Amino acid sequence: MKHDTACIHATRDKSHSTGAVAVPIYQSATFAHPGFGQSTGYDYSRSQNPTVEHAEKLLASLEGGAGASAFASGMAAIATLMELFAPGDEIVSTDDLYGGSIRFFNNISAKNGVFIKYADTSVLNAVESAITKKTRAIFIETPTNPMMKVADIAGIKEIIGKRDILLIVDNTFLSPYFFNPIALGADIVVHSATKYLAGHNDTLAGFLVSKSENMAETLNNLKKSIGSMLSPFDAFLVARGIKTLAVRMEKAQENAVVIAEWLGKQQKVTDVYYVGLPDHPAYELSKRQSRGFGSMISFRTDSEDTAKNILNNMQLILFAESLGGVETLITHPLTQTHAEVPDGEREARGIDGRLLRLSVGIEAVEDLINDLERAMG
Repeated sequence: MKHDTACIHATRDKSHSTGAVAVPIYQSATFAHPGFGQSTGYDYSRSQNPTVEHAEKLLASLEGGAGASAFASGMAAIATLMELFAPGDEIVSTDDLYGGSIRFFNNISAKNGVFIKYADTSVLNAVESAITKKTRAIFIETPTNPMMKVADIAGIKEIIGKRDILLIVDNTFLSPYFFNPIALGADIVVHSATKYLAGHNDTLAGFLVSKSENMAETLNNLKKSIGSMLSPFDAFLVARGIKTLAVRMEKAQENAVVIAEWLGKQQKVTDVYYVGLPDHPAYELSKRQSRGFGSMISFRTDSEDTAKNILNNMQLILFAESLGGVETLITHPLTQTHAEVPDGEREARGIDGRLLRLSVGIEAVEDLINDLERAMG
């Protein structure tokens, strides 16, 4: 089954007596037993719910995993994931990382005795040098947020070799339509389904997809114990959004290529960071390991005033956090997504007042360019 067909039909449930095309919303906290020692397979929605289960099976199928767990947000997924580790464990993490993940690692994980060692995971030697006898996992974001660095997943898996180290990949930016890390050796794939999977900026959701059945069961037990599960209605919205994932990803990427090339020609833009440009350091790697480049662009302006003018004068593009919806959004990482990252760390990562991040949507690309041109002045 092709990827675009799978988004619609991969886990179609033919068991509904009504013939419902859309998965029903089972908005029930608990489920009755037919009799003593009997079960319908569902007991309590914190453990499992038919609508949530449908979304989980869909994600597992699209990512090529043995199972998936659905959570109330991407950060809820990451927080539950970190319960796999014990005090004294070390995790090698991408250094250019979503600010919310950095905040969690630096505050919550550190408090719990789990040490996070940041490294440039786009450089294989840097990953290898960061590994110690205490390393229990490598956490990768690719492309990274916001500098769009790309990690060689198969290369990192080769470095891990036979060592007992989990390879965890955040695949939010590319989605399973463009990229499948498990096929390259990842053990767990993380998604903020709030973004491209749901695709309409109307719900929060997160997923962990596991390569093995044992890990899938472990994560489901953690989800049940912690109570960070996704609600049935939000699971319905995610499943509905995935039906159009293919067409949205293709259109947004088509727009992103045009906009990235246009930005590269503007006098007030000094740098453009987009994986789909041939001069991007990971362009060839991306062509080998993924089926697309996505639609996330970061760019640096010639001054902070230019950046502020763009943000203040947009008429079509929305100045907002988040990404992956049908609407094009522009973000100022310094004051939004990475505002709580310490100054020195932000500067080291290249996040300053001139950097802007663009989540390209599915509007007419001419309208988007006209809006940028007008706002840029």
